[in-house]
Amino acid sequence: MKSFYCSVFGHQYEVSKNITYHVKEYKCSHCNSQVTTSGNGGLTPLTPKFREINSVLSRIHKRRVARMSQSTTPKMQQHDELLDFSPHFS
Repeated sequence: MKSFYCSVFGHQYEVSKNITYHVKEYKCSHCNSQVTTSGNGGLTPLTPKFREINSVLSRIHKRRVARMSQSTTPKMQQHDELLDFSPHFS
């Protein structure tokens, strides 16, 4: 019955997992079919191969975001301490 609804009206996809900013996994709220964003921007059925690709892509993305947020803040603080041009009066 659930697949009949989807065959007549189409799937009602909802985001189930955010992989990166532009790659997501979707799940149909009626028949529970899963799809993911393909390389050209379309939707592709979520096969074990795409699951593995998405997990690796997610891990790389999380590391890169963590590294970027971690590396920008301390460098700015170091430069502020090194470049102290305030006059020294005795």
